[in-house]
Amino acid sequence: MSIRSAALTKDPMKQKTALIIRHVPYEGVAGFRDPIEAAGYQVDRVDVSDPGFSQIDLCHHDLLIMMGGPMGFYEQDQHPWISCQLRRLAKRLEADRPTLGVCFGAQMIAAALGARVYPGPAKEVGFHPVRIHDNAIDGPLRHLVEVPVLHWHGDTFDLPNGVELLASSHVYDHQAFRRGANLLALQFHAEMGRDERFNAWIEEWPESVVEAGGTESDLRAAHEQFGPIVVAAGQSMIADWLEGIDQANRAEPSTLPLFQKA
Repeated sequence: MSIRSAALTKDPMKQKTALIIRHVPYEGVAGFRDPIEAAGYQVDRVDVSDPGFSQIDLCHHDLLIMMGGPMGFYEQDQHPWISCQLRRLAKRLEADRPTLGVCFGAQMIAAALGARVYPGPAKEVGFHPVRIHDNAIDGPLRHLVEVPVLHWHGDTFDLPNGVELLASSHVYDHQAFRRGANLLALQFHAEMGRDERFNAWIEEWPESVVEAGGTESDLRAAHEQFGPIVVAAGQSMIADWLEGIDQANRAEPSTLPLFQKA
């Protein structure tokens, strides 16, 4: 575990800090690291398997990023850290601290906001675009229009109260949502496409590829074809979102509407 101390202050001279929560070693921040560091964040990472994970204050860092994992939110008997993480995440969301969730991380955000997370009717595995809704077309997700992003999940969630749905796919309606400038949840993977850990995904879950109606060879070919395009679009999306956070947090709190276009 690598955790550095940082004061919770908006002093522009202070180094901004980001914490990545990794639920399994082969699902890291991947392509999103570059725009996060370019935005001025000192990046730390912690694995949920770390003995000290339960003691970390998730409100501490300026930015929290929660990545994916093969577990289900409802498997808390097998993964006791889920309930522990959920309680601390709820406190961060209540404080409206900047937070990004990807795949399982997005499901954790939905659950922390009181929504139901559950197994869906189908596996969604492979590269295909999401439909960006009209309310999001001028925001950070505009970079993903017609981009075949990577999907790899079978669980889904109800849309929490007080959030804005940003994207859907032909398999699942709830693919991305936000709450104001500081909260972004992405069910899909726009960070993957140039990371060798993609091979570990196929090796770990070959049955998921088959259940979704695909083949390993076709999936590897799609990764080769679309991967760099996906990552470039995903990096532009995250860069825009982080810029929107900076703009919103420089504004007077009383002037901030519930939903802002970043």
